[in-house]
Formats: sequence, C-alpha cells, structure tokens
Amino acid sequence: MRQSTTPRREPPVGAPIVVTLFGELDYPSAARTNRRLDPVTAGDRPHMVLDLSRVDFLDCGGIGVLCRARRRARAHGGRLSLVITDPRFLRTLDAVGLTGSFDILGAPPDTARPADDGPCTGGGGSVTSAAAPHS
Repeated sequence: MRQSTTPRREPPVGAPIVVTLFGELDYPSAARTNRRLDPVTAGDRPHMVLDLSRVDFLDCGGIGVLCRARRRARAHGGRLSLVITDPRFLRTLDAVGLTGSFDILGAPPDTARPADDGPCTGGGGSVTSAAAPHS
C-alpha cells in the first residue's frame, strides 16, 4: 500500500466577516464590545475585519479590545485585520508599539461577507455583523 507524502494543507480562511464599530471604543464600552466580538472569534479559523472608520474615540480600553480579538482569532487559527481611516488611531497604535501587530486596511476587502443585520444601538462600541448577536 502506497501512502501519499504530500503534506496536508489547512483549508483557506474564508471570506472575512466585517464587524463595524461605532462611537467610542473605550474602557466603559470594552466589556460589552468584547461580548459581541467573542462569538465571531470563537469559530474555527475565523477571519474578521474590524472596521474602525466610524469610531470617534479610542483609548487604552479600546486597545485592549483589539488585542483580545486578535489573540482569540489567532488562538483559533484565524486572523484579524483593522480598517483604520483616522490617522490619530494609527498614531495611537504606534505610540503603544502595536503598529506591526495588526494588518491595517484602508477599507474593508471586496470579498468580505457583509454585516447585514443592522447596527446595534446602546452607546459607544456598538457592533454590527451577521455573526455578532444582538442582546
């Protein structure tokens, strides 16, 4: 019996799920935002794009949300990218030494699965995504 010596390749990461954050991504909104992002990063090989283009304010609590989402996606064999259009947020990431830790995009990729369930309201750090449950 002959066995194949061709290495098995992991299936490619699927089209990314875009999660759009609104308002303030800060310490007071961090726990709520984490609860909404956790289901997106819980699956096998998640590919998530966090769109920060509609975020008005980012502080250390928001940086913690980004790092947690990245860590969870990687732990499940996936990846996380950020859409950043505000140069202040790029400077903030640079100031804390995280610029190279994230894939930075100027816009969501064309192949992304749309976030089509409408925005969740209730303050800063709201999330809209097909994969993020409303509470």
